[in-house]
Amino acid sequence: MPVALHHDLYIRGTREQAAKQDFVATLRKYVLNDVANEMRERYEAHVEPGLTAAGKTPASGEDVHNAMKPDPMFRFYSSIRYNTQEMVWRSVLRPLAENRESLAAKVEEAASGDALGSLKLDPDLEIPRNVTAIDVHLTPGSYHREDPQAPWMAGALYDHGFNVFSFGMMGENHDDIGQSMSQYIRHTYPDFKPESILDLGCTIGHNTCAWKHTYPDARVVGIDVAPACLRYAHARAESQGTAVDFEQADATALPYEDNSFDVVFSSMFLHELSVRNIRKVFAEAHRVLRPGGLMLHMELPPNDSLAPYDAFYLDWDAYYNNEPFYKAFRDQNLGALREEAGFSAEKHLQFITPQYSTLSETDYAQALAEEQGFSDKTGRFADGIQWFGFGAWK
Repeated sequence: MPVALHHDLYIRGTREQAAKQDFVATLRKYVLNDVANEMRERYEAHVEPGLTAAGKTPASGEDVHNAMKPDPMFRFYSSIRYNTQEMVWRSVLRPLAENRESLAAKVEEAASGDALGSLKLDPDLEIPRNVTAIDVHLTPGSYHREDPQAPWMAGALYDHGFNVFSFGMMGENHDDIGQSMSQYIRHTYPDFKPESILDLGCTIGHNTCAWKHTYPDARVVGIDVAPACLRYAHARAESQGTAVDFEQADATALPYEDNSFDVVFSSMFLHELSVRNIRKVFAEAHRVLRPGGLMLHMELPPNDSLAPYDAFYLDWDAYYNNEPFYKAFRDQNLGALREEAGFSAEKHLQFITPQYSTLSETDYAQALAEEQGFSDKTGRFADGIQWFGFGAWK
């Protein structure tokens, strides 16, 4: 079920609209858990044995994908998952449209008071083609869409759609990834006290705010290329009483001086970029980090760390969810990318963390004391989900 987000910009809609959102969220959970598990059972009981008998044991996720394409279970799973993704957005478009005026008043009120943070837009910034050319995640108009009557609408669509998409698994304000990553660093490196933190590709600032909550004395900056998302992010953060500075900027060419930040972070961002641009992002992160600073990215685990079936399952989005760079990123050697950017191998960082928002402080610390390895729960929306983080110290 979607959760009641803890900020003033959240619109639930009528009872009928709320019921539709509940249905879509529950259906999506059913598809990603029950139907997905049945698909795996189908593969293990029928498809894989047939391949092995024919001397074609799959060695990669791509091998599994090719074998599964004609299978009726996979075709059913893909069809219903694709349609459910579109239903996610349709379930929130009407309540947002019907509440446009009241939401506009809330956005204006949140953004026009005694501001805790700031918003800086750059009308001359060219929005990259990887954003403008496709509706990423099947999002209508993608994240950059400008609505003259509601210049924050793309951000509102993301916020409310993600609430249905994640069926309550991302915390009270969609900030579990930000919480889990920042709290991992706080628990594991208690002497590390960052004074400035940069979040790349922050969209609506949900995970950006989490870093401010973990390190309240730090200056926290969130950047994105989409002005509509940033307008909404600023109002959203202000409505929560969280001081974050938002700026329209491209992560491949950061508008900051060398040695400007102690942390450069991103969440589920790199897989939206070409490998060429990922290299630019890593190089820019290295440039703007101070000595002793940390580059940290939360992503789905790389394919070379997973069994062929698990790699196939996570690569589904690259083929069917308008995420063309998804698999290419996950096929990369992450260590080599970091070294190319100037981060020495002995300072690389990689870890698995449980969800911080689902545990008490004591239980989270205990979970970190236990060895966490890759599993079929890593990055997958299922009970017991784990997050994968990697990066390097400068």
